[in-house]
Amino acid sequence: MIPLTVADIAKIIGADIVGLDPDAVITEVPVIDSRRVEPGTFFVALPGERVDGNNYAKEAINNGARFAITTLNLGIPSLVVEDAGVALTTLARAVRDQIKHCTFIGITGSHGKTTTKDLLGHVLGVAGECIVPPGSFNNEVGVPLTILHVTPQSKFCVVEMGARHMGDIAELCTIAKPHIGIVLVVGTAHLGEFGSREAIARTKGELIDSLPDHGVAILGTYDPLTPHMGEGSSRKRITFGEKSSCDVRAADLEFREGLAHFDLVSESGRAPVALRLLGAHQVANALAAAAAALEVGISIESVAAALSTAEPASKWRMELHDVREYLLINDTYNANPESVKAALQTLVHLTQERGGASWAILGKMHELGESERAEHLQIGRLASELGVDHLISVGTDLYLEGLELDPNAGDEMLTHYVLTQEEALEMLQHVQPGDVLLVKASRAEHLDELSEKLLANWQATE
Repeated sequence: MIPLTVADIAKIIGADIVGLDPDAVITEVPVIDSRRVEPGTFFVALPGERVDGNNYAKEAINNGARFAITTLNLGIPSLVVEDAGVALTTLARAVRDQIKHCTFIGITGSHGKTTTKDLLGHVLGVAGECIVPPGSFNNEVGVPLTILHVTPQSKFCVVEMGARHMGDIAELCTIAKPHIGIVLVVGTAHLGEFGSREAIARTKGELIDSLPDHGVAILGTYDPLTPHMGEGSSRKRITFGEKSSCDVRAADLEFREGLAHFDLVSESGRAPVALRLLGAHQVANALAAAAAALEVGISIESVAAALSTAEPASKWRMELHDVREYLLINDTYNANPESVKAALQTLVHLTQERGGASWAILGKMHELGESERAEHLQIGRLASELGVDHLISVGTDLYLEGLELDPNAGDEMLTHYVLTQEEALEMLQHVQPGDVLLVKASRAEHLDELSEKLLANWQATE
């Protein structure tokens, strides 16, 4: 965090000082989980639906936190406020207003936000200190936490922004005040919340509308709505994609073992990229990161080299595990129709290279609203069209309900419906060396547990 005295922070958030020297300078960073506290942090005791952060404040101090922001005087070094959540946001706003040395980059989109954030952090790191949030810190808590990690040495800060309701991203932008905004794609994730794709686009577009007049909009070309965001404004607009008309594009794209190889092309030149991230959808994420890095002045050669060395940084996103000649793609962090389609395409591609059978183990996609049945059925049909050998639907029959397969027309996919993960594991005892398995579902389905059990079974019999 940028240096502030205890008295400065107390004044900003309206706190009473308990057991702290008002003149002491604070540079520690905030955490909200007492288990993740370590020296060099302070603890924010947020209220929760099931637990009260105040109950963990003493534990946080014992674990090494310098102080805590609490709503009760617990007799520990603390700043006592009326509302810890409001205090966190208020402090982040004040700190952001003082930061003049750092470029803030906001990222949103229906999918790909976290991977793009990780990629961009890796690429920007070649030019200076870059702050990127861990995991998916993309809400009213995660964005302030990210901002408060900025130091006097930070050159860039990447802020991931998600939304559940109209106005959420606009509110996050009032805290982060990004100079550059990236919109990856408008898909159907959270369609049940917003009601239409156009409403989702308006919400994602809040990032672009919130940019300053001299700001830069970086826009994907993977749907019909995103490329038009910011039209008619004075903001600079940069498009990315695989079309020749894009400002930043991938040319001569090919895949080797599921990994994309392409030439990165922009007005500044052309340079080869060999991604280490699995799946065709990673091309869009890489291009978005490249466009932002090029805009802040990093050479195209440096951008391409950095993209080619970036490793997966966040859990359960197209993780590849090769055990006993079985290949598992663990993509269980989340699921929506677009990301499931991309994962199935990768599954089939890898299976063709290995020569075995393909197994798609899919759980329910959440938050699709009235289109839920149609979207699941469409994925079931797509799996058959792509040539998936086995489709196992876990805990839901939505992928299979109404699915009509005609062996005479070449529909050879075998379908299986199981209620529990245990039933799925029993069925997966029939996999053979050379087979490729994809496990994917919305996070609430907990199919990451199925992946872990499957790997444990394979490793136990090595």
